[in-house]
Amino acid sequence: MEKNKKDYLKECVEHFDIKKIDAIPIIEMFSKMSFSARTLAYGAKLYEKMLRDEEVTVILTLAGSLFSAGLKNVVCDLIRNNLVDVIVSSGAIIVDQDFFEALGFRHYIGSPDVDDRELNKLHIDRIYDTFIDEDELRICDMTIAEIAEKLEPRPYSSREFIWEMGKYLKEKGIKSDDSVVLAAYEKNVPIFVPAFSDCSAGFGLVYHQTKHPDKHVSIDSVKDFRELTQLKIEAKETGVVMIGGGVPKNFTQDVVVCADVLERSVPMHKYAIQITVADVRDGALSGSTLKEAHSWGKVDFPNTEMIYCEATIAFPIIAAYVYQKVKDRKPKNWAKIFQSK
Repeated sequence: MEKNKKDYLKECVEHFDIKKIDAIPIIEMFSKMSFSARTLAYGAKLYEKMLRDEEVTVILTLAGSLFSAGLKNVVCDLIRNNLVDVIVSSGAIIVDQDFFEALGFRHYIGSPDVDDRELNKLHIDRIYDTFIDEDELRICDMTIAEIAEKLEPRPYSSREFIWEMGKYLKEKGIKSDDSVVLAAYEKNVPIFVPAFSDCSAGFGLVYHQTKHPDKHVSIDSVKDFRELTQLKIEAKETGVVMIGGGVPKNFTQDVVVCADVLERSVPMHKYAIQITVADVRDGALSGSTLKEAHSWGKVDFPNTEMIYCEATIAFPIIAAYVYQKVKDRKPKNWAKIFQSK
């Protein structure tokens, strides 16, 4: 019997709630074990240490299909409790996954053991064991185009455009329980997406620019680099929590070198932890160690920790730990430095 779309899109992915578990005893037990358990515990305590350092601005970098996998609300809670000050992300996480759900759509529990030809015919996209409705994703594309249509035609940093996305959700009304884009807008947490066109936003902006070939909105990735470097110069002391690697990781590390190029010497990132499953032996950036980054003048020692674990396991436990351990941390409100210029 031939299946239809509803046969596949039935059970929604539910987001992890760090408020519902007590991670403190887990981390304490892990710290007295060996191998990955002890490393994860050290990383959690290092995150706590950077949050308690009042001079430090915490930058969270996100890569991989994280929010579709159920980690969206983890980041929302970190933002709302002042446990992250800046976000640098891949485009799909912010647009195709967070903004997509804010528009009222969902991700669904699926399986890698399916006929992908059948999924293609039904307009269902597969993210390993997760399904997403391609027809709904096209609505997300066109919503980006709609936002662009109402803006002054000029180059924007991704941070500027994502702020407009948050403003759109605030004014139109969010259609899901939580949104990182909206939470960041409300808490003055800037979000940078250095490769902004590599996601649903790209389709929407191509549509917009094709409609307006002479005067249109564009995304200036150099402006992103300049703005985050400006933030590093003003913040001085920084700590980085990296989920995955790729462009967000490298972009965030590079601002230290960029500041030096501008003859505005700043300290290396004072703290850094990375959660990754990438192997250092293949030379890939996602697996390049924080020790290696020291040779470039990007990350200082000794406050670093490489955590070799899949993000959907490690990140919720670490986030729950700092949520329960660190209370009443003051917001940095870094988005305001750009709004005043």
